[in-house]
Amino acid sequence: MPLPTSPVIRRVRLGAELRQLRRREALTLEQVCDRLGWASTSKLSRIELGQSRPDLADVLDLLDIYQVPAPARDALIVIARDAATSRGWWKTLGEMSERQRTYAELEAGAAHIVEYQPAVVPGLLQTPEYARFRVSAGALFTPEIDVDAEVRARGLRQEVLRRADPARYTVVLAEAACDPGDLPVPVWREQLRHLVAVTGLAHVTIRLLPRGTAADGGLHPLTPYSWYAFPDPADPRTVMLEALTTDVRLATVLDVDRYERMTEALLAAALSPAETVTALARRVGE
Repeated sequence: MPLPTSPVIRRVRLGAELRQLRRREALTLEQVCDRLGWASTSKLSRIELGQSRPDLADVLDLLDIYQVPAPARDALIVIARDAATSRGWWKTLGEMSERQRTYAELEAGAAHIVEYQPAVVPGLLQTPEYARFRVSAGALFTPEIDVDAEVRARGLRQEVLRRADPARYTVVLAEAACDPGDLPVPVWREQLRHLVAVTGLAHVTIRLLPRGTAADGGLHPLTPYSWYAFPDPADPRTVMLEALTTDVRLATVLDVDRYERMTEALLAAALSPAETVTALARRVGE
């Protein structure tokens, strides 16, 4: 069951709204925590930064202190409930690692997703065997990973592309990501066939960036990234940067705007969707 909103983004939105209300009342973190009897400011700080799933009772107490009237109060309560969601769909994600869970939350509530990948096929487009190969490789650095659970989790994430109201999904894929590398040939060929097949979905667009091609002016992202926009325009557009051990979430307007301009430049340099399908199909036959 798809989520109507992204919990992680609703947490960021709620935190920003609460921080603005506190500052409007000219209150410090310490003053608010003293009034609520909270032992330290870390709890409120984490709520305002969107780093923790809020307790609705805590949010109601904060709204009382900030003297928020209806209907603004009712709107914030809805956001708080979304941020603290415990819907049945959420329970199916129990086996996910924390990193993959974050992506699942973002994808589940997104209206539009754009990804750039320089070296591997994105998780939403991976076949089970390709996913197993990549997850197993990652387990060399993080042996605590449950490979079977992570592969199943990627399959669950991919349902976002096949739901009744799917997100628009655009992928800029560097040509190197389509090289076999150390993949077994059957796994590689199956993955390429899947990429060709998924382009048949009206809401999925894949654009291949040929080797040696750069965006206008030679610009090139240094890391893979994913961009998300949400149905509620007040929810912050978000960029996730993917690194080896952790991921970085960007949500400031300045940061997101820069990545949007980068995406436009990459799309301008990439093959068209039709040319991409032809190139991928040719690789399948090689």
